[in-house]
Amino acid sequence: MEAVQRRRVTVRGVVQGVGFRPYVYTRATGLGLAGHVTNTPEGVVAEVEGAPAAVTLFCEHLAADAPPLAVVDAVDHHEVPVAGGTGFTIVASRTGGPARTLVSPDVATCADCLAELADPADRRHRHPFITCTHCGPRFTIVTGLPYDRAHTTMSRFPMCPDCAREYGDPADRRFHAQPVACPACGPRLTLLTGRPPGETPDGTPDEDPVAGARRLLAAGAILAVKGLGGYHLACDATHPGAVAELRRRKARGDKPFALMARDLADAEQYAHIGPEERTLLQGAVRPIVLLRRRGAADPGGGALGVLAEGVAPRCPDLGVMLPYTPVHHLLLGLPGDPPGPRLLVMTSGNLAGEPIVTDDGEALERLAGLADAWLTHDRPIHVPCDDSVVRVCDGETLTVRRARGYAPLPMTLPRPVPATLAAGGDLKNTFCLGEGRKAWLSAHIGDMDDLATQYALERAERQLESITGVSPALLAADRHPGYRSARWALRTAGTRPLVRVQHHHAHIASALAEHGLDGEHPVIGVAFDGTGYGDDGAVWGGEVLLADYAGYTRFAHLGYVPLPGGDAAVHRPYRMALAHLRAAGLARTPDLPCVAACPADELRVLERQLERGLNCVPTSSMGRLFDAVSSLAGVCHHAGYEAQAAIELEAAALAAGAAGPGYAFGLRVPPDPGTGPVVADPAPLLAAVVADVRAGTGAGPIAAGFHAGVAALVVELCGLARERHGLDTVALTGGVFANTLLSSACARTLRASGFTVLRHGRVPPNDGGLSLGQLMVAAAAAPHDHPQQGEAHVPGGTRQSA
Repeated sequence: MEAVQRRRVTVRGVVQGVGFRPYVYTRATGLGLAGHVTNTPEGVVAEVEGAPAAVTLFCEHLAADAPPLAVVDAVDHHEVPVAGGTGFTIVASRTGGPARTLVSPDVATCADCLAELADPADRRHRHPFITCTHCGPRFTIVTGLPYDRAHTTMSRFPMCPDCAREYGDPADRRFHAQPVACPACGPRLTLLTGRPPGETPDGTPDEDPVAGARRLLAAGAILAVKGLGGYHLACDATHPGAVAELRRRKARGDKPFALMARDLADAEQYAHIGPEERTLLQGAVRPIVLLRRRGAADPGGGALGVLAEGVAPRCPDLGVMLPYTPVHHLLLGLPGDPPGPRLLVMTSGNLAGEPIVTDDGEALERLAGLADAWLTHDRPIHVPCDDSVVRVCDGETLTVRRARGYAPLPMTLPRPVPATLAAGGDLKNTFCLGEGRKAWLSAHIGDMDDLATQYALERAERQLESITGVSPALLAADRHPGYRSARWALRTAGTRPLVRVQHHHAHIASALAEHGLDGEHPVIGVAFDGTGYGDDGAVWGGEVLLADYAGYTRFAHLGYVPLPGGDAAVHRPYRMALAHLRAAGLARTPDLPCVAACPADELRVLERQLERGLNCVPTSSMGRLFDAVSSLAGVCHHAGYEAQAAIELEAAALAAGAAGPGYAFGLRVPPDPGTGPVVADPAPLLAAVVADVRAGTGAGPIAAGFHAGVAALVVELCGLARERHGLDTVALTGGVFANTLLSSACARTLRASGFTVLRHGRVPPNDGGLSLGQLMVAAAAAPHDHPQQGEAHVPGGTRQSA
C-alpha cells in the first residue's frame, strides 16, 4: 500500500482577504491532496494528506506561488497523524486566541472587475460595488478576525443565490471574496440633495444616482462622495467658481487640492508623468502622486479645459490620483457616457483641521455647510483612512502621507522590541504599535489641535490593537511638554512605563529602522524640520546628531535666532525674516520685501519684542530659515498652510533652473569636540541674499542659490563629522527633506563624497514617521534605563559616539 503523509501548515502574514484559502484549495486539489483549510486569528491553517512527494511539493512552494496581494511572513508545517478521507474543503473560520494574522489594505478595482462594470451583458454592469478576490475594500470594513464576511461591515448584506454560488465555486474569481455583492443583494448608492434646515436631504428616486451626481458636478456643484475610508468633497477642477467656492467653504487657505483624473492620458494633459509615477498611478494602491505641473508655456488641458487656478496656487506640483473604486469610475464616466467632468477636485471630507468624516449621519451634519449634495451608500466604514500621498525622488518612491493602500501593512524591524505603543507627534500624527520584529504604523490621523482628531487617535489605536493582538506594556512619546499626543500617552500609560524621546532623535531612528539598521553603530543624522523640542528648551530643527537607538550627541546645529510670537512667526514668514535679519546685524530697510510686507504697527511692536526678548523662544529651525528666505526674496509673506513658504520657494528655484555654487553659511567650529557643537551661522548667507535682492536679482535665482547653499552646508557638516568621529553613513530626515530639490542635491553630493546615504521611502520623512522612531528608541531604553512605571528620558548630548 502506498505511503500516506499528513501535515499541518500554518501561514502567517497578509493572508486573509487576498484569496489565500482559494489558492490553497486549488493547489491542494491540483496535487491530489485531501484535507482542509481555514482562517484563524493566527493566520491561514491547512492540513494536507496524500503521497509524501505531493505533500512536500505543496509545502515547499506555497509561499513562492502565493496570490499577488498576499505577503507571506512565515510558513510552518509539521507532521500530524493520518486522518483518512477524500477531497479537500474550505471549512468555517476558527475564532479565539491571540490575533497574529495581518489584514490586507484596501485595493483598487482590478481590470477584470472594470471590464464587467462596463459590459452591458454582465449582471454587474454599472454596479457601484463590484469587487472580487483581487480587489476592493479590506482594512476599512474589517470589524474583527479572522477575516470572514461576518467580521466585516458587509455582514448586513446577505448574499443572493447568484453571489452565493460564485462565493462557493472554487473555479470562480469570487470564491470566498468576502465583500462580494451585486445589484440584487446590495449595498445601495443614493444621491441626496436639497437640505432644508433640520430636515434630512431628499433623495432623487427617479434618477440614477451617478447620472444625477455627474449632472450636478457639471453645473458647478460641490458633492460629498462616500469612498472607502471616508467622504471626499468633489467638484469640477476646471470650473473656477466651484473650486473657489469649495476653498472658501472648507477654509482651505491656499493649500493645494488633490485631483482625480479619469485616466492616465487625462492626467498627462496637466502634469509631467515619468515611468515611476505611471506605475504608482496605475497600481493596486492608487495613492495621490505629486507630479510636476506643466509650465505657463504648456498649461495643458486641451479639450478637457484649463485647470482652475485655485486648485494649487503657486505650487510646483499637482497631487493626482486615478479612480480606485467603482463609484469613482462611474462618476468620471465610462466609455459611451454623456459628457461630464473628467477631472475632479477630490479632497478629504472635513473642515480644515478636523478628521475625515466616515459616519453617514455625521456627513449630513458636519458637511452640511460644505456640500450641495451627498453621493452616499449604506455600507458602513469601520476604519477611517485618508488617501496616501507619495512622490518620486531620484527614481524612488517617497511617502509623504501613509494611509489607504499601505496601512495596516507592518514594517519588519531590524531588532526585536517589547510590546510597545508610540504616540507620535502633534502634526501629521501617526502612532505605532510594535512587538517582536513587527511594527504597525497607523494610517494618517491628522493634526492633534482638534478634539475630534484626538478621539480619532483613540479609536484607531484600539482598533489596531484588536487586529494585531499587541497589548503594549511600554509607551513612548515626544519630549515636548505641551504635545497633546504626549499627554494622551501619559493618560493611557497608567502604571506602565513611558519613555520620552527627543523629536529629532526619533526622526533619525525612524530612518534607521526603515533601512534595517540594528543600531550597533551610530550614523550622522541630518534632521531638518520646522519644530522640535530641544534638550535646552529651545525650538530645534536644524540638527546634525550622531545617533543610534540608544542615544545621541548634538554634533552641529543651525545658529539660534528668536522665534517672535511662536505660531505667529510660522503663519507670517515676514516675521521670521525680520528676526533673522536682526540676528545677522543686517539693516531692515523698506526696500526689502519682508519689511514692506509687515504692517507699520506690527513692525514697531515686533522691534520692541525682539529687543526685549518677549515671547521669543530661540530656534535653530531650518524650516523657519526657509520661511525667512522665502519672504526676504519676495516669494511668500503669509502662510495659509504648513510649509507654504518653503514649497513656493522650491517652486521658484525649480523655475530658475540650475544654480551656481550657492550662498555660503559661516561655521563656528570648536577646537575640541567636547566643548560644544558646531554652529552653522546663516548671517553670511542672509547678507548675500539681501545684496542680491537690492541688486534686483529675481526670486528664482535667489531661491536656487539658497537650496544649493543648504545642500553644501549638509555636505560640509557631514565631512566634519566624518573627520572627527569616523562615521560615513548619513540619514536625511525631517519634513524639510520632503523637498525633492534639496533631498536630491544633498544625496548626490554626499554620495560623490563617499558617504552612504539613507533617505525615507516607505515611511514619511515628516512627523508622520516620528512614531516608528519613538518605538525603536523606547525599546532600546527598555531593558536598561526606564523604571517600572512613570516617565523616563533617553539620554542625549553627553554620550560619546564612535
